[in-house]
Amino acid sequence: MAASDSPVLLYAFVLLAAVAYLSAWLKQSKRCNVPTLGPSAPLLSYWGAFRYITSPRKVLEEGQVKFGGRPFRVASMLRWQYIVSSPELIEELRRAPDSQLDPLAAADDILHFVEALGTTFASNTYHVPIVRTTLTKNIGGLLPSVLDEMRIAFADFVPAGRRDWQAVSAYNAITRIVTQTSSRIFVGAPLCRNPELIRLTMSYTPSVMKTGILMKLSPGFMKPIVKQMFGAIEPLIDSTHQLLLPTIEERQRMMAQHGADWLDKPNDMLQWLMDAAEGEERTSRGLTARLLAVYFAATDTAAICLIYALYRLAAHPEYAELLREEVESAIAEDGWTREAFRKMPRVDSFLKETMRLQGPSSLLLQRKAMKDFTFSDGTFIPKGSHVATSPAATHLHIAYYADPLTFDPWRFVGADDAAASEGTSRFATTSPEYLLFGYGRHACAGRFFAEIQLEMMMAHIVTTYDVRLETPGVLPRPVEFGSVSLPNMSAKVLFKERVGKE
Repeated sequence: MAASDSPVLLYAFVLLAAVAYLSAWLKQSKRCNVPTLGPSAPLLSYWGAFRYITSPRKVLEEGQVKFGGRPFRVASMLRWQYIVSSPELIEELRRAPDSQLDPLAAADDILHFVEALGTTFASNTYHVPIVRTTLTKNIGGLLPSVLDEMRIAFADFVPAGRRDWQAVSAYNAITRIVTQTSSRIFVGAPLCRNPELIRLTMSYTPSVMKTGILMKLSPGFMKPIVKQMFGAIEPLIDSTHQLLLPTIEERQRMMAQHGADWLDKPNDMLQWLMDAAEGEERTSRGLTARLLAVYFAATDTAAICLIYALYRLAAHPEYAELLREEVESAIAEDGWTREAFRKMPRVDSFLKETMRLQGPSSLLLQRKAMKDFTFSDGTFIPKGSHVATSPAATHLHIAYYADPLTFDPWRFVGADDAAASEGTSRFATTSPEYLLFGYGRHACAGRFFAEIQLEMMMAHIVTTYDVRLETPGVLPRPVEFGSVSLPNMSAKVLFKERVGKE
């Protein structure tokens, strides 16, 4: 082939790619009956995609206002994102079978996390009923040990004195505290305090994201090579496996010798997984990978919630006294028990209101259309597109909440505290207007553990410390990128230990 032919082939390739792109765009546009927010023409739509990636909440709020609650779509870099807002369509979105609208496929599209996780996560979710049933059932009995671990973790990571304010990196400290406290119920003591285990489990989510992004950007035939050469998950699983191996082998020996029960059998997530695992999942490495997947689902979301709540409390220290009075009254009556936390509606409401205004995602109930899908009002979602609802359509909508943009810490308490105490408006309760934990059959399996863990930590904070921000009253700006919203990672909260604390 002559050298002069190379530019011709290159131009031909570019032309064919452009024709294919234009053909696909025309095909989808011809069938689309949903209005677009921003430019929709070929290539120009990437300006809308850039706006959506950098300012997702602002874009979605614009769409909610412009289209008056009717469905609309926004461009992302790889596909169209469809947004539905009406209660009827949200209900249809939640009820649609996975064969039509699939949440796992949507999440995998965004981060390629099914392969990145390094376990048979998608094909075998045996851990989900363990989290939903066994963990929830054991919360009351395990609460004293979790409380003990929380106090140890706070003492280690929040070095507050009684005279001077101490500046603490909230993101780092709270993430470590939540990880160590959760580890008490995942692997037991003293292993939960092992600094290397805390480091490894905290590294897991960033490693999944790094590996997922690299694989997402790689062509299909390159994905295994990229994962092998640049992926961060397998080495992390190997390191965690070596750390857990003596514990797992000792428990396997006891199971072989005594069967299902023995004296002082551990009552923690690792043991529950060992009791339920089958086949390859029973190997020590398979158990390690699965346990890390549970960490991935549990600890980061809880840490994000608590960090946002801490920022709110530090921005509004005037709310601390009412919270403190409620906690001290409940503890005086029932001790640090599950019953006491049911008598803390203000603590629960503070958490719920915080996450109503600033959750970890700008999209709720996100699904991927596995085939062409049409809602009852005629809204057409092409195969391969994503469809979701948004906080602007639910959490921030005046139809559901009076003065929805205002932070009202006691919004969910009610005049006589009855609703919050009975559980009809509690933090972990799902409903069409409050979708933090999802809704319906895909609602978060561990939300009841998250609720009581976060209430316990908030109760500990208000009874142990005074808190405020370095810049009084100014909330640290979150980090937003596409559908992901994270608390500010560099902000510091000032802590001072209270005299006459709990």
